[in-house]
Amino acid sequence: MLLTRFMHSDRGGSILLGLLLLAAILVPLLNLAVPESSPLHLPTYTVTLMGKYLCYALLALALDLVWGYCGILSLGHGAFFALGGYAMGMHLMRQVGDRGVYGNPELPDFMVFLNWQELPWYWYGFDMFWFAVLMVLLIPGLLAFVFGWFAFRSRVTGVYLSIMTQALTFALMLAFFRNEMGFGGNNGLTDFKDILGFSLQADSTRIGLFLASVIALAGGYLACRFIVNSKFGRVIVAIRDAETRTRFVGYQVERYKLWLFVFSAVLAGIAGALYVPQVGIINPGEFAPLNSIELAIWVAVGGRGTLYGAAAGALLVNYAKTYLTAAMPEVWLFALGALFVLVTILLPKGIIGLLQRRREGSA
Repeated sequence: MLLTRFMHSDRGGSILLGLLLLAAILVPLLNLAVPESSPLHLPTYTVTLMGKYLCYALLALALDLVWGYCGILSLGHGAFFALGGYAMGMHLMRQVGDRGVYGNPELPDFMVFLNWQELPWYWYGFDMFWFAVLMVLLIPGLLAFVFGWFAFRSRVTGVYLSIMTQALTFALMLAFFRNEMGFGGNNGLTDFKDILGFSLQADSTRIGLFLASVIALAGGYLACRFIVNSKFGRVIVAIRDAETRTRFVGYQVERYKLWLFVFSAVLAGIAGALYVPQVGIINPGEFAPLNSIELAIWVAVGGRGTLYGAAAGALLVNYAKTYLTAAMPEVWLFALGALFVLVTILLPKGIIGLLQRRREGSA
């Protein structure tokens, strides 16, 4: 009954979840069961690329939740994504042990190279998977809580808040570039071996990570949809449309914005944690403000305030990026800028908004 009601009330979300279910069935089958000599075989490289796209889609969901429904344009969500990725990368580095280049069972290779004598205290515990998962959730959430508490309490809104979030991710990028921070400097963390005892080079592990990304995206979408359809979600939309009036009728606007911002940051951290073992590296470049700006473009292209549109925008734009950077690498940035301008002028509600208008026009 609930599933039927959901499918009728959220057609786009139902299509997204259906496609995810289809991918969860077909991708493992085509990769593991179909021989490599068959034209139907799906290469492991493509599986990894699809898993990366799904992580980006989850990140886009996180931004759309705060931007599309609460009007908070965060240009720093790349920082939460990167922090979740670093937390998982630290665990993967601890799992390398004495299999590294220098054979040190305790210190990662970059620390041995830089003549570190002992493991920094903030690396303790990351040899345990459950601790790493806890940090994936806690570190982005805590940063979002501290930042949001000061920003929302001071009633910083609009472009000023966007600039502050961008300054936050830029400051973190500069900090993580420093070798003294103990996170690998500009090279970051890489050369991972396994996760939970399974080799990261094995096809079955890649499939497992892909399925984990599918589950995370589906779960993230359902959680976000539950939030926006609840009474809490209606208050959030009211804050977006008339913040002063919502505060006047008695709602603690800052608390609602802070809670949503923290939840969105946690989703971004989960996306980063799933991204790292699939791409095999995490470095300070993930903090770059340009990444957060690209993220906003994904959401705008797909359709802000729809959730499934944000996910679709992330998938489409990143597929185009993969194709264009291989075929015409010098064209990509111009194409991205032109796309954003055209969508802003001609499709303010994104591709999903265009499809909705056409469907209403033909009805």
